[in-house]
Amino acid sequence: MKAARGLDPAARAAAWQVQSLLLGYPDESLRRTMDLLGTVAATLPSPVGAPLTRFLSHVRTRSVFELAADYVATFDHRKRFSPYLTYFAYGDTRKRGVALLRFKQAYREAGLKLSDEELPDHLSVVLEFAASGNAETGLRLLIEHRAGLEVMRRGLRDSGSPWADILESVTATLPALAGSEEDAVARLIAEGPPEEAVGLAPFTPPQYLPDPVVARPGTGRAGPDTSSVYSGSPAPPEAGQMNTEARR
Repeated sequence: MKAARGLDPAARAAAWQVQSLLLGYPDESLRRTMDLLGTVAATLPSPVGAPLTRFLSHVRTRSVFELAADYVATFDHRKRFSPYLTYFAYGDTRKRGVALLRFKQAYREAGLKLSDEELPDHLSVVLEFAASGNAETGLRLLIEHRAGLEVMRRGLRDSGSPWADILESVTATLPALAGSEEDAVARLIAEGPPEEAVGLAPFTPPQYLPDPVVARPGTGRAGPDTSSVYSGSPAPPEAGQMNTEARR
């Protein structure tokens, strides 16, 4: 798989690691690493690094409490901005359980294991996995859910969220949207994710569809608030040492 947008592998891995940390739940560890993250961001090509620098500038103007409150209001209470990639493709359907298992299988084959508190499709987790010496598989997972990422990016941008900059940086590391993906984005914005497992076409390529339909496994970690109404409109760590402390 070719490097996205001309990024060399080392720069892309560094970008994914910074993005992963900045998409985690804000806490004091973010304050301790801000200077290092800023240094890494400054070495990246402008389309990737400049949005990260802007976000870090925003972080410096907010307390940890304010950042945490904004994070919860953005990602936990608004399904439109769900950081769980399979939500956009499968909604709250049984097929989503199989999709989650496929993420876990990809991690297991790479010799990595998540804690029971982590859902494998959280964007921060996927980015860290990709940065940790698993670029090909990580990039494939991100591209499979390209439409959902684009819906999240546009929604965050339209709402004026500072986290839009992180999604701008993420999508700058990926290939440009293809025609079929543009159609999927438009459909997601107009209709939202599937609500039923039967009779709705998912938004990932057919070769990645789950075959059996099984009950969703226990997640361990709470997903986004399902009472909300969907509204459309820095070096990597060693493999096997995924750092999940930044995520709740």
